[in-house]
Amino acid sequence: MLIDSHCHLNFPDLVARLPEVLANMHDNNIRQALAISVSRDTYAQVQALADAHANIYCTIGVHPDEESAAEFSLEEMIQAASLPKVVGIGETGLDYHWCQGDLTWQHQRFRTHIQASNATKLPLVVHTRDAGADTLRLLREERAEAGVIHCFTEDVDFAREALDLGFYISFSGILTFKNAQQIQAAAQFVPQDRILVETDAPYLAPVPKRGKPNEPAYVRYTADFLAQLRGDSVAEVERYTCDNFYRLFNKVPRIDEAAA
Repeated sequence: MLIDSHCHLNFPDLVARLPEVLANMHDNNIRQALAISVSRDTYAQVQALADAHANIYCTIGVHPDEESAAEFSLEEMIQAASLPKVVGIGETGLDYHWCQGDLTWQHQRFRTHIQASNATKLPLVVHTRDAGADTLRLLREERAEAGVIHCFTEDVDFAREALDLGFYISFSGILTFKNAQQIQAAAQFVPQDRILVETDAPYLAPVPKRGKPNEPAYVRYTADFLAQLRGDSVAEVERYTCDNFYRLFNKVPRIDEAAA
């Protein structure tokens, strides 16, 4: 079995056909998925999805790409973390691709999320784009305790530093793209006990579904590619990515695969 460690089930492309999406997950032996919060305005949607489906869990957080976005206070995130289906903090981080200029607001938003993660002992889900050095710097300055670099697009050196901080690395469908040699090298470098797989659905569908709306069932293609790239069996990838997910997101109860 596999777990999609990062998807956006409340986004229109997916929620409009949710019964089909969930059936496709089941048919491809994707037994659980983590629905990621990106805004205060839509957080209730991801929480409701998680509450309504036994195999869906969620996070609380605000994405770094919009300065005017409504914020969660530190206290609000800490309070929400007590809910049984809220298992992580984020998506949070830094994005210098879409945001330029004085990004003090973005740094402070990231710091608040790190503080919430440390206070609640829930893992941090980190988005970083064109901001690798500052992402690592703020994680160090705030003494981030646990988390994952989601949709990894950096190089081996960044992976090494993130691993040294105790973070996990999650690979999306980008791993399967022809021009992703840097990411593929990192996927070969990261040890088995730190790798997760994800879709970031509805974005970034892997080969052979590239260009189509992504969905959790397609994490199977990324896992298959990862197995071939690393010289592991698909069964090994299934085992260690699930083990790693449960170790990091330790509020999520482990599914008995034989009974699933």
